[in-house]
Amino acid sequence: MQIQDLQTFVVGNPPPHFGGRYFIFVKLTTDGGVTGIGEVYAASFGPHVVARMIEDVGQRHLIGRDPFKIERLWRSVYGAGYTLRPDVSLMGVLSGLEMACWDIIGKEVGKPVYELLGGQVHERLRSYTYLYPRDGDATDVYSDPDLAAERAAEEVARGFTAVKFDPAGPYTVYDGRQPDLESLERSEAFMGKLRDAVGSKADLLFGTHGQFTAAGAIRLAKRLEPYDPLWLEEPTPPEMPEQMARVARQTSIPIATGERLTTKYEFARVLDTGAAAILQMALGRVGGILEAKKIAGMAETRYAQIAPHLYCGPIEGAANIQLATCSPNFLILESIRTWGGFHADILRRPMQWQDGYVIPPAEPGLGVELNEAVALAHPYEGEALHLEMGEEPL
Repeated sequence: MQIQDLQTFVVGNPPPHFGGRYFIFVKLTTDGGVTGIGEVYAASFGPHVVARMIEDVGQRHLIGRDPFKIERLWRSVYGAGYTLRPDVSLMGVLSGLEMACWDIIGKEVGKPVYELLGGQVHERLRSYTYLYPRDGDATDVYSDPDLAAERAAEEVARGFTAVKFDPAGPYTVYDGRQPDLESLERSEAFMGKLRDAVGSKADLLFGTHGQFTAAGAIRLAKRLEPYDPLWLEEPTPPEMPEQMARVARQTSIPIATGERLTTKYEFARVLDTGAAAILQMALGRVGGILEAKKIAGMAETRYAQIAPHLYCGPIEGAANIQLATCSPNFLILESIRTWGGFHADILRRPMQWQDGYVIPPAEPGLGVELNEAVALAHPYEGEALHLEMGEEPL
């Protein structure tokens, strides 16, 4: 078996854009006609540049090669151009290509990917969602704790047992910084209102985006501790896990991190420094499914858990599900609400979500199929980055 063809899709995500402005998919086809789909989460270049990167890497390292040779693919791409280091954009491209290879492998042997990586452990996967705005909201759910509490109660009534929110304010290219008193007071108000709204029916996940210095994050954590959140996410920037470990040592709140990290090497530093108890690898960026499984194994030896991150499309979500299903130390899975809307439209059959849980698919490979007609009908023509940060100091 050889990879014979590669095709990319840059798909615009219609309003309300939950999961990002666009999704970048890659489709591989073998000489026997078996296809595999992957998703690339590379946020540092425009999407059409990333599509060209995918084509370049695929031509160099996959066309004419056996998709079963995952380790050989990984090492050849990781070391390409005399790198041998965690390059976030290259690892995003590799992640999508590797994901598509696993989809092919599973289809070829007639098994879900999770059965090829140790076998199914979990019959269903606990999931959480962000609190999202709605048309007609008079205020901003990210700055209005009363509206956020109302939304949280609605999500719990829908079946979720955990909700995430990030009220700590803007994030910029100049972070980390000290939080101001207004941000501290707003964050504490959010926690109090949401805890009152959901009681003990749901965990509260406090998100930040690496906004603070270690000292500032410790000040914030002390405000949040009385409300017993399940985690404080990425309290300091990702470059220095040693600083995040300072926060972990000064709070009872579990620290979660990992959406901006790639490869086992970066996650090893997180584990070795004690920076986090919960690892949030994003499978469209981390280096692929097998790399994420290796990271989950390293975490298991430190009694750390995994909570795969998703601010992307449903193909990365499908890969997250495969990893979670076969990982003993799985904690919780990020959902984009209940996987409806465009996340359902872009698939031939939507994800199965029931009463707060995702049901792992029994179909071979990733267990999902891209609806190519929908993908082609929603091209993204812009050049914006997937996510953008403020460019002026606060």
